[in-house]
Amino acid sequence: MPYHLAPEVIIDGTFYTLLVFSVVTWTLILFKIWQFTKNNYDNRNFNKAFWDAANLEQAKNLPPEIARGPQARIAQQGFAWMDESQQSAGKRLKYRGVPAELLEHSLLVQMQHEQHAMESGLTMLASIGSTAPFVGLFGTVLGIMHAMHQITESGSTSLDVVAGPIGDALVATAIGIAVAVPAVLAYNFFLRRAKQQRAGLENFVVSFMHIASSANIYGKE
Repeated sequence: MPYHLAPEVIIDGTFYTLLVFSVVTWTLILFKIWQFTKNNYDNRNFNKAFWDAANLEQAKNLPPEIARGPQARIAQQGFAWMDESQQSAGKRLKYRGVPAELLEHSLLVQMQHEQHAMESGLTMLASIGSTAPFVGLFGTVLGIMHAMHQITESGSTSLDVVAGPIGDALVATAIGIAVAVPAVLAYNFFLRRAKQQRAGLENFVVSFMHIASSANIYGKE
């Protein structure tokens, strides 16, 4: 222990660190709940309107209040690629190759962007869940060392003298675990939801490719 620093300062710093971890954890939990709920709502509305459209032109021009969410952005990327491909066919290397493969690549790139947005913050939750108990344990060890030092100085080893400081030191470990548990549970829950939404996006990409192929609207080489 650095003796030029008061032990109380280091121990208090541990508690404040755990407090910051807790605030970050619950902020991320609330944000991810909002994000996944909004994505589900937007995807459900867009998916229904998209497949109820009479043709691709109507699906392309859905109103802005419907064309929102990850699936809508993937569809918009696909329509944008097809428009640019038809206008720039044979003029740019970007559109040279098998049109179906180029369109699929464009859709997959956009899907990866959506996946990154869904998974944002999960690494932080995992890090807090894995480190918070050790931060708490660090505070406990320092607290016990400080308590033992005080006990030595007092010259008394009675239970009343020993139990209080050590009990206070163990609080840090309890707080560390209390911070870690919600972070770990939230990480596992949101990771599962992200995988579910990714599966839905993959299915949409396959379906979009199918209707694009059926309509024969790929840009020509």
